[in-house]
Amino acid sequence: MAQTESNKGWIVTLSGTGINLALGILYAWSIFKAAIESSIKKGGPDAFAWEKAAVNDPYALACLMFAFAMIIAGKLQDKIGPRYTAMMGGVLVGAGFLLCSQTNSYGLWILGFGVLFGMGMGFGYSSATPPALKWFPPAKTGMIAGIVVAGFGLAPIYIAPLGSYLLTNFGIQKSMLYLGIGFTVVVCGLCNLLQNPPQGYVPGGAPTAGGSIVKKPAAVDMSPSQLLSTFEFYILWLIFFIGSGAGLMVIGSIAGMAKKSMGSNAFIAVAVMAIGNAGGRIVAGLLSDKIGRRYTLLLVLLFQATLMIAAIFITGGQANPVLLVLLASFIGFNYGANLCLFPSYAKDLWGLKNFGINYGCLFTAWGVGGLVLVRIAEMLKAASGDFNSSFYAACGMLVFAALLTFALKDRKELSMAVAPQFAPSSNE
Repeated sequence: MAQTESNKGWIVTLSGTGINLALGILYAWSIFKAAIESSIKKGGPDAFAWEKAAVNDPYALACLMFAFAMIIAGKLQDKIGPRYTAMMGGVLVGAGFLLCSQTNSYGLWILGFGVLFGMGMGFGYSSATPPALKWFPPAKTGMIAGIVVAGFGLAPIYIAPLGSYLLTNFGIQKSMLYLGIGFTVVVCGLCNLLQNPPQGYVPGGAPTAGGSIVKKPAAVDMSPSQLLSTFEFYILWLIFFIGSGAGLMVIGSIAGMAKKSMGSNAFIAVAVMAIGNAGGRIVAGLLSDKIGRRYTLLLVLLFQATLMIAAIFITGGQANPVLLVLLASFIGFNYGANLCLFPSYAKDLWGLKNFGINYGCLFTAWGVGGLVLVRIAEMLKAASGDFNSSFYAACGMLVFAALLTFALKDRKELSMAVAPQFAPSSNE
């Protein structure tokens, strides 16, 4: 029986990883952006007649919708389960790409890619991690969360060549159509494997007493209103805002930095960053299970701050390609670590009952951080002519975020704090 339950847990985990791997279609935007810019420059009756400054708007809106849709989708996931919520995500993304495949209108691309696709990502992403975590004991939270979200980080490895092939052979509209169909089939297929454990299920290794489930203290499973009244939520939100935003500042520009010294081989830096991104999610998850979330988060933030200073010297002038690839890999690693540590922290602090909506509230920090800090980086670059001031600013913020971690508690500390409230019950 235990072996069967363990197998179910791994099926759910790998299905969530597959859904996130498909969701990584977001990374195809940079390829489509270049094709749209080329169409604008070329002109003609069927060209994209957009303002040059507006080319990135659908992507920016998609990221913002992604973050805030996590709240709605998280609530749905908690109420109706992960299967139907993820299916809605697949349908929304398919509809968004289908709309984009039929038009070159700026407004309709804003609706299709920015709104429908952005919401679809939120619905799919919010449904992948919660059911997987419920099948495993607390000691494996970081590892399982890391595996599930690693799919999103690995996506550029296949998205970049696939997107380039489709654009070269079929053009923008048909490429959007084929990707949308493929995405919908994959997500709607895998979502049928997403399943919560049966009521009363206790993961192997969870605390029990006298053969009965040990009752949790009521404060463990917080409602969203309780969550928003806690000091820890705002501390975590601010740290997530800084950690993810600082990573996105560099991730969004690494291809341009690499192109100066690596030319047509700049894609190598992007691919290596993707591998680092996925690896960071898994390694940080495993490490946080061993030494605690707080200490792992502290190490990640300090390492990321150090990399920002190193980036000033590595990217200056004619950058050494090997060092640039290493920098890309490590920055991707640290960025990915954030996306594993925060869902794990959310489960530890606020429980699994309302995990979907609670983590959705926390995840808004990712969307706002990317929007605000990436914009600030571009403004600083425009003022100074390089990214050095952005790197200094990011370093300072990351050190501040590292200091904020001392206001947080780990799962082990929380367990000790609530231990006196645990009591076995024969009625459970």
